[in-house]
Amino acid sequence: MSSLPDARPLAEPCLPPLEAVLSAAHARQQVVGAVVLVRQHGRLRHASASGWADREQQRPMQADDLFRLASVSKPIVTAAAMRLVAQGRVSLDAPVTDWLPEFRPALPDGTRPVITLRQLLSHSAGLGYRFLEADAHGPLARAGVSDGMDDSTVSLQENLRRIAQAPLLFAPGQAWSYSLGVDVAGAVLEAATGLPLAQVVRQQVTAPLGMEATGFHTDSPARLATPYVSDAPQPHRLREGEVVPPFEGTAGISYSLARAGNRHAFASGGGGMVGTAADVMRLLEALRGDAHRSWLPAASVAEMARAQVGEHGPPDAPGWGFGLGFAVLRDPLPTATPQAAGSWRWGGAYGHSWFVDPARGLSVVALTNTLYEGMHGAFVEQVRDAVYAGLAAGEQA
Repeated sequence: MSSLPDARPLAEPCLPPLEAVLSAAHARQQVVGAVVLVRQHGRLRHASASGWADREQQRPMQADDLFRLASVSKPIVTAAAMRLVAQGRVSLDAPVTDWLPEFRPALPDGTRPVITLRQLLSHSAGLGYRFLEADAHGPLARAGVSDGMDDSTVSLQENLRRIAQAPLLFAPGQAWSYSLGVDVAGAVLEAATGLPLAQVVRQQVTAPLGMEATGFHTDSPARLATPYVSDAPQPHRLREGEVVPPFEGTAGISYSLARAGNRHAFASGGGGMVGTAADVMRLLEALRGDAHRSWLPAASVAEMARAQVGEHGPPDAPGWGFGLGFAVLRDPLPTATPQAAGSWRWGGAYGHSWFVDPARGLSVVALTNTLYEGMHGAFVEQVRDAVYAGLAAGEQA
């Protein structure tokens, strides 16, 4: 096999510490390929495509390569919901049964509590994810629920029926659990508008922001970066139908590579979209900056960026809470992060991470094709720290 393709930045200026991190990550096969973008105060500070989009075919990563976005879908669909809220077409705090009268999951004692759109988007509704169950025989697995990334042929409506069969993990609003809530929220948006979710997202988000490559499937599968799984001595090529646990003690995600090209697969608001790094950056910059306030009011963005469930939030990240569509940094001190309080972040299971530091006018997108290193591995913090080091060096120069 030939040496790695040239990893020079796509556009000047660049951040040398970030270039060094990327070169080292490829050299030690930490990640196979990556597209990384950094903007500060709207100005492009770094843009690179490095490593392999397909290692076996020796296809270098390109800036406009498509990625299966997995949970990077969540802020996109949440933004669509928030636009409809701003338009008065849905409410964050009305019962979900106003739009989905049959969606009435119960607590273990049989009580069927009220669930709201706010709780769905903040992962505080009491729902779960099949892939996070302890084994392949949990309640969601027994109900045949799809996590939105497998080859399931069920419709969104049928998947909701199955989700509602499993008992809630807790009373809505009382705790936090990463969940299929955004998939259910997608069905709310369909019911409220009378349109398929793909069309709702197109009208409310991707078309207004010029996210032309982003949708729930692609007709250009050759542009998709090939996914790999972190392994020794090098990441292995992800196989169709392969189940890969994201955390120890979990059943694992069932991956269908073919799903991204299947226009008949149901639109999973939580994990089913395809897009480019540039399109993700367009969304983040629209949420962060002032240029698109006619698209989404500042008050709506502020609500997304407010921790929604008290002290509850992702258990693996002290100091972080969860807003609507992404995690929100309440306190930087326990995280040892250079990010300022009020920063946002999340990622995607195919190997993605992103964050926004509004206090510094900073948006960063790092889409890789290596799970799970690119989502929650050391690479994520290495990229983060290199961005801040590069920006600091530029300020001192």
